[in-house]
Amino acid sequence: MAVQTVNYTEAIEHLPADSTLVVSDVPWEEYEELLSDVGEAKGLRISYDSGRLQIMTLSTSHENYQYLISGIVSLLSLRLRIRVLCFGSATMKKKPRGVEPDLSFYVQTAALIGSRSDLDFRVDPPPDIVVEVDLQHQSLSKFPIYASFGVPELWRYDGKSMTIYHLEHGEYFTTDSSHALPMLSSNILTEFLARVKKEDQYETLLAFEQWLTLQNRGSDRTVLSAS
Repeated sequence: MAVQTVNYTEAIEHLPADSTLVVSDVPWEEYEELLSDVGEAKGLRISYDSGRLQIMTLSTSHENYQYLISGIVSLLSLRLRIRVLCFGSATMKKKPRGVEPDLSFYVQTAALIGSRSDLDFRVDPPPDIVVEVDLQHQSLSKFPIYASFGVPELWRYDGKSMTIYHLEHGEYFTTDSSHALPMLSSNILTEFLARVKKEDQYETLLAFEQWLTLQNRGSDRTVLSAS
């Protein structure tokens, strides 16, 4: 068993950024041992589905998009006073499946999680949103894993556009806007993520903050008109 883990470690060390290693017929115990050895290592995403082990390495671009999406959701949370708990790429594990999203957010179920940091997905609710930055188009194989956990909403960004999926009857279907955070549509997220290709993260987040301010002003005017 230890020899296998050493082989995984060596293979990971030789994987270039944004590449994927897939191994079949891997026992659950071997997957758990690998997780124990590497932990939630920066620059890695490990998933497991009934014997199929997938290890993905991340590029700087991948992590930049991840940071930007987290920043957008954080700004929205603070500006609109919506309680959103971010659990990053924390491992979601429940035999015979496990997965590490790029980001995970609790919104509607945030109150059930509270200040806890260690979650047990055998009993705790899944995140309301998980995010996959999918520059190499490798995340589609993870959809059944997220569905098995009952994750209601999945965002997938492929470097060009954001697609939002909602879980219905055990399958993911595309939808125009987030159900958990309705102000965010796939078009809005795509627009602001595209900006980072020509400006830095600070400028992009500042532009999003200004957009939020305009949306709030519009909402305030609507309320005043109605009253």
